[in-house]
Amino acid sequence: QVQLVESGGGLVQPGGSLRLSCQISRTIFSRWILGWYRQAPGHKREWVARMTPGDNTVVTNSVKGRFTITRDRSRSTIDLQMNSLKIEDTAVYYCNAEDPGNRDVVHWGQGLQVTVSA
Repeated sequence: QVQLVESGGGLVQPGGSLRLSCQISRTIFSRWILGWYRQAPGHKREWVARMTPGDNTVVTNSVKGRFTITRDRSRSTIDLQMNSLKIEDTAVYYCNAEDPGNRDVVHWGQGLQVTVSA
């Protein structure tokens, strides 16, 4: 059974930093496309960062230079380091795993609230 368990998140002031972590079942950890999405109130869920099985990474333009996605093989986690946070980064953040052989097969974490507020 595939599991994605998220940790981290919380409340931070503008300009601050947070780190999100997602522990992923080892059966898919090294073989699937892993990433982070977010959904702000009244908005659709949007893609934030992605890592391929070959460790190639990409982030969406709105967070480029501020957010970094990394893989920790010893812990079977992908982490999202978020720096220079802005009020508009406030959202529920979801860890995501996609089967590269069948992009219709997708698993999601439970979601973490990230609130950026003064």
